Amino acid sequence: MSKESCQPHRVGVLVVADTNPFEMGVATEVFGLDRPELPGRPYHLEVCGPGPVQMRQGFFTLTPTSPTAALADMDTVIVPGHPNPANGADPEVLDVLREAHRNGARMVTFCSGSLLLAETGLLDGRRAATHWRYAAELRTRFPKVEVEGEVLYVSDGPFFSAAGSAAALDLALHLVRLDHGEEAVNIVARRLVFPAHRPGDQRQFVDPPKPTQSAPTIDALQQVVQERLHEALPIPELAAACGMSVTSFHRWFKDAVGSTPQQWIISLRVARARQLLETTNATIEHVASHAGFGTATNMRQHFRRAMGTTPTAYRAAFTTGTPQAI
Repeated sequence: MSKESCQPHRVGVLVVADTNPFEMGVATEVFGLDRPELPGRPYHLEVCGPGPVQMRQGFFTLTPTSPTAALADMDTVIVPGHPNPANGADPEVLDVLREAHRNGARMVTFCSGSLLLAETGLLDGRRAATHWRYAAELRTRFPKVEVEGEVLYVSDGPFFSAAGSAAALDLALHLVRLDHGEEAVNIVARRLVFPAHRPGDQRQFVDPPKPTQSAPTIDALQQVVQERLHEALPIPELAAACGMSVTSFHRWFKDAVGSTPQQWIISLRVARARQLLETTNATIEHVASHAGFGTATNMRQHFRRAMGTTPTAYRAAFTTGTPQAI
């Protein structure tokens, strides 16, 4: 099938023996189900593999919808995790993955799938994430890969990699955001009952807080911040609302999220600005004000740093339908 813009984006999921069914399920849930809330059918998903394969731990056998070779003609190729990545991949699978990349596919891995893709040599000289359990193995076996062993997901050109099973959902939603914008990913995330945006550089795991009845949580703080995003939100005020000193608040936040509170607030403001740019006809100055950046100049600076483009160019690329008044 040709890759015309009028056709659904074709997503191929590689399934081999011992594939993790949860991560395969993430791909089918996000890219394989009909989304009546979205216009048209944005994705067409095919599960590709060598034939009936026994899934991880032998709980069931799955028959792929297409042969492995079909991956070569996909727009996006997803390689889920494998519990025994040290066993090496079938040479035919590696050849097909290389061909898919030559044909312009976006290459995506979940969890230990990064080790399989690394066998192709395609990740040499590139950044890649994997589950923290496999980070040392990825570094040792493939020293030319720049391993990000603590983050949720990373991107490097057409290569995207997620750390683990839950992070696969974060990355899948990030890809929907790149393809169709903030409004679309919010629709899919609501269906999944899953946060629409966790930054890729957030840590994979955190030390559990000491349980106290009044212990603050990131979810509770995010709700407060979202409601007041247009305000200045000084850090000492947020720390006081959590019952902490500024020093303790910074330490707690860094452990929980992996970034500073100010960086986190900026990421939320960029997300708000993207939503307003996509769905409203507000001026750049009004978007900056409603997103909490204060001035258009300040928003342009942070927006370009986060998105690699200007607010105006982003609006031109992602606005769909008739924008609403703000």
